[in-house]
Amino acid sequence: MTGVGDSRPTDPEEEGGEGPGAAGAGRGPTPARKPAPALEHTPASELSPASKPAPALDSAPFLEARGLSRSFGAVQAVEDVSFSLALGEVLTILGPNGAGKSTLLGLVGGSLRPDAGAIHFRGVPRDPAETAWRREIGVLSHRTFLYGPLTARENLEFYGRLYGVGELTRRIQAGLDEVGLVAHASREVRTFSRGMRQRLALARTLLHDPALVLLDEPFTGLDIHASSLLREVLARLRDGHRTVVLVTHNLAEGLALADRVAIQLRGRFAFLGPRTRLPAGQEERFYRELVEGVRTDRGGGS
Repeated sequence: MTGVGDSRPTDPEEEGGEGPGAAGAGRGPTPARKPAPALEHTPASELSPASKPAPALDSAPFLEARGLSRSFGAVQAVEDVSFSLALGEVLTILGPNGAGKSTLLGLVGGSLRPDAGAIHFRGVPRDPAETAWRREIGVLSHRTFLYGPLTARENLEFYGRLYGVGELTRRIQAGLDEVGLVAHASREVRTFSRGMRQRLALARTLLHDPALVLLDEPFTGLDIHASSLLREVLARLRDGHRTVVLVTHNLAEGLALADRVAIQLRGRFAFLGPRTRLPAGQEERFYRELVEGVRTDRGGGS
């Protein structure tokens, strides 16, 4: 996902790829050991009326995807995907590796432009090139987008300034407490375990209080203990004040958080509906039969 200023980690211990979150094209500054006291940024509260996100329409879904498609050369990664979510709903998108789930999340968050279709956010069609609406998005994936030489607190200070977060010191302390890292706030991130870095990445994701949270395979590479800690924090996102889209191939983790479920196979939704529509106690069998049925119908392969 493209971040505010698209700031990219340059520490060799960190993963590459696009930066997290909200707005901006082009690359931002690489932080020094101590982040600068101030960065050029206009807080969302000071945006002009024309650039502020439009209010939600009473009758419109909070988030709506309409006929999204995206290909990469001859590969059709996403094909004619549509769904809508109300404020406070959690959608889990399940599917095997290569189903196009991460590409779909990129289209929803605006870091990828669709070949066809559109995203409506707060009842208004959105252009991925626009930045104001993308300030309301937080992204967590298996890539942490953290700077190894900086401490946990310094990483959050850096991203908080990029987002123009008010009361930053208080928000950082609350975020560290939420993910259980207060005792490690002054440690350099490169000394963290995988699970600790993922928890800190979640604090970064939520620092600016996004209304839309996109979670891309957040449990990848975590052990049982780290997964349990992360699951507890993610469960608290179901507060009714934000909409969450979770992409995963982990059936149990995905269903535990979901209000609505989609199963994506070869770029398309093979199933979309409320969590309650899945057969109780037979979810894994239902999923497996659906996946195998699609593979058979389309000639096998993955």
